[in-house]
Amino acid sequence: QVQLQESGPGLVKPSQTLSLTCTVSGGSITTNYYYWSWIRQPPGKGLEWIGYIASSGSTYYSPSLKSRTSISRDTSKNQFTLQLSSVTPEDTAVYYCARVDSTVAYIYDYWGQGTQVTVSS
Repeated sequence: QVQLQESGPGLVKPSQTLSLTCTVSGGSITTNYYYWSWIRQPPGKGLEWIGYIASSGSTYYSPSLKSRTSISRDTSKNQFTLQLSSVTPEDTAVYYCARVDSTVAYIYDYWGQGTQVTVSS
């Protein structure tokens, strides 16, 4: 059973960099055909895809967030990390990490429980 767990600060000041880590257990982030994604949900809004890091290490970001986003990984810890720079209150959201299975129509088959991040001074 694959499990994902987000961790990081729940409060970030405007203009600072938001940094969250997703720790994966029950499966390796380097296994082929999987993409490891970050998604967020602002209050009262729908889900917004942020980006992913593939099993190969390649990354792809939402065009609307690309200039502020970086996703990296630590394969020795089986973790991947989101960094979002120059945050504003509009970046307040519940942030999720999830696995995408490209062998099954790119479904999001495993999710973390989500972590609330509030941007406020």
